[in-house]
Amino acid sequence: MILTPGTATLAQLEQLWRTDAPARLDDAARPAIAASAKVVADAAAGSEAIYGVNTGFGKLASIKIAPEDTATLQRNLILSHCCGVGEPLPRATTRLMMALKLLSLGRGASGVQVQTVDLLEAMLEKGVTPVVPCQGSVGASGDLAPLAHMTAVLLGAGQAEFDGEVLHGAEALAKAGLEPVVLGPKEGLALINGTQFSTALALVGLFEGWRNAQTSIVTASLTTDAIMGSTAPTRAEIHTLRGHRGQIEVAAGIRELMDGSEIRESHREGDTRVQDPYCIRCQPQVAGAAIDLLRYAATTLEIEANAVTDNPLVLGPGQIVSGGNFHAEPVAFAADQIALALSEIGAIAQRRVALMVDPAMNHDLPPFLTPAPGLNSGYMIAEVTTAALMSENKHLANPCSTDSTPTSANQEDHVSMAAHGARRLGLMNRNLSVILGVEALCAAQGVDFRAPLKTSHRLARVVAKIREHVAPLENDRYLAPDLEKGAALVREGDLLAAAGLEEAL
Repeated sequence: MILTPGTATLAQLEQLWRTDAPARLDDAARPAIAASAKVVADAAAGSEAIYGVNTGFGKLASIKIAPEDTATLQRNLILSHCCGVGEPLPRATTRLMMALKLLSLGRGASGVQVQTVDLLEAMLEKGVTPVVPCQGSVGASGDLAPLAHMTAVLLGAGQAEFDGEVLHGAEALAKAGLEPVVLGPKEGLALINGTQFSTALALVGLFEGWRNAQTSIVTASLTTDAIMGSTAPTRAEIHTLRGHRGQIEVAAGIRELMDGSEIRESHREGDTRVQDPYCIRCQPQVAGAAIDLLRYAATTLEIEANAVTDNPLVLGPGQIVSGGNFHAEPVAFAADQIALALSEIGAIAQRRVALMVDPAMNHDLPPFLTPAPGLNSGYMIAEVTTAALMSENKHLANPCSTDSTPTSANQEDHVSMAAHGARRLGLMNRNLSVILGVEALCAAQGVDFRAPLKTSHRLARVVAKIREHVAPLENDRYLAPDLEKGAALVREGDLLAAAGLEEAL
């Protein structure tokens, strides 16, 4: 994949993350990279103190470093900042982070050597993936610890995964036929100052969250048919009068998916119910608002993916200027917005699961969707599991961006907390996929109980896809594998594909 700095798209980045594709910068970016490196080299040869080039870092910025010590300074910076803890970042996410760092360096404002960029590209191509612990960044001054673990491998230090093995960084490079680099002035700072760790995690949260949001349109449609809900609240005129794009799209999606359902047609006349509960009637308003929020976050993250976020920046000949682009507040806000959307999609989906198992509310379906209630408990505890996951996601949705603590002897006195704000999105999406998977299983069971009436052709394809993996629940059985299979159908996009619903962000 050829990445053009400043214009990389979310579609490119998602493809890179999902497919393990190698990536490199457009060759047109190299002259600007080389030019900025020359500016830094000229400054390092001079007598003026310039932060990150010939000084210490953070609170130690006032200490001047001798020219002969600049290489040691950069290496010491990287090794001392390798203070990450916790589980390693998933390989695909680490590779996305590396691609984001390439995009940032490729703008020609960071002062790195071309050979450093070449090595990052070669690591992506050869499959040398640094082992990057997930915890240790506060999202300013950049994602220092995790990016230091990435950079350590470029120096032949740290750890990396290669060909299925976790090796010392130098060994991994050697096995791939690569050689480490010696960092020049400012290069270490250019590599670890930046928001690429937080941004990669937020992008993954966005990609997974978008799939979950789109799948919720499918599961909501199937649930609506299972409980013999009305499609009147999805009429286009209602949603056009309000005007929100996401709401209009969700309503249209439900209408189209349910079109032609015999179940729906069977109760248009003579149904004594006046209105459905909000979890049915307000799905367009709730999921639509969440989709709009995801799109807003996507706009922020696409900009950030193409941004230069290290410090100081090379603005032109003789101009190396300290700023604060490393502060990940935009990413923290985006992560909080994604978290809110995920929580609400799960909250309303969980209420639909509760609706289907409740004999007082599910319009003549058997209690807990079992043909022999009493002897069997059916989906009773599956619903409880969704309630637990919904509640956990509500807790996780509390904002991270409003938290801050001073670090580095009060030099870095306001931080974004974008890193763990974005990292939690992985757990939230996993929780949400289970909620939606359980909803799909329950709705398929409910539709089966409506036989001989049939659901729509598109929803029948969804039920058929579910039945390829999970049999109808006739008698109680060990259900945990069924729940995991349902969640996998959501995560892998199988239900979306079966419904023929467009997924593109």
